Amino acid sequence: MGITLYHKPRLRQPDMIVGWPGIGNIGVITVDALRQQIEAEELGEIEPWDFFYPAKVIIKGGVLQELEFPTSKFYYKKLADRDLLLFIGEEQPSGRGRMYAEGGKAYEMANLVLDVAERFGCRRIYTSGAAVALTHHSLKPRVWAVATDRSLLAEVKSRMNTILMSEVEGRGDLGNITGLNGLLVGVARKRGLEGVCLMGEIPDYLSRVPFPYPKASQSVLEVLASTLGINVDLTALDDMAAQMEGVISNVFRQFPAEVRDKIEQRKQVVQSQAGIITEEDEKWIKEHIDEYFRGGDKGQ
Repeated sequence: MGITLYHKPRLRQPDMIVGWPGIGNIGVITVDALRQQIEAEELGEIEPWDFFYPAKVIIKGGVLQELEFPTSKFYYKKLADRDLLLFIGEEQPSGRGRMYAEGGKAYEMANLVLDVAERFGCRRIYTSGAAVALTHHSLKPRVWAVATDRSLLAEVKSRMNTILMSEVEGRGDLGNITGLNGLLVGVARKRGLEGVCLMGEIPDYLSRVPFPYPKASQSVLEVLASTLGINVDLTALDDMAAQMEGVISNVFRQFPAEVRDKIEQRKQVVQSQAGIITEEDEKWIKEHIDEYFRGGDKGQ
């Protein structure tokens, strides 16, 4: 188990931006869009053998050529005003049938990512993910933020369309972030690095569907670009979000009428009042939305 680096650039206290797949693939879409925008160069990767099963076996002419594993790659870019490190994981190391990393393998991978960050003098880590919220897919997703130190909160909250996670949960200062996008920030704090997690809102009724939600990635990328002081072109994410709007609208039209009516009421509520999903809401979703996605609608 280890890290392979293809280059050893001299970077000036770079920030690191990290993304793994999760609900709506919000985090990984955000970081990959940034990678393409700044034309970041591949730096290295975490060896997959101890973390993943092969994603596929490549066969040519009846002969097994190689095993293909999920990738966990580092990238870098030297910009005029700052340097950046990026990390994109195609999959979180987890047990079969689980989306999120947990246990020893998750902790090992988090530390390997931070080993590279510290090797290049990184001072701050950004991760991204999804915030499951009582919102509507026609509304602009807000960005929920969590930081490792109170001194960072004022800076984080000053960004447009950003709100502290503790202010919307309705649970005081309590909360949790599932998977490596949250774990990494916690491990960063333990190692003395600053950490910020930015989570784009996704409607609760879309949190169980197997397709991306680029609209939230767009909101997160806007906040990241503002924080890092870089210009980004959001055209690609605009196009992706527009395509998904058609898919989401089609799914929404197939919900039972009582479900659609309840969700449509949210558009009349000021978005700043929308909060995290409650136990009562979660029960309602399980009774209605989950039943639909299990194939109750004529098996579609």
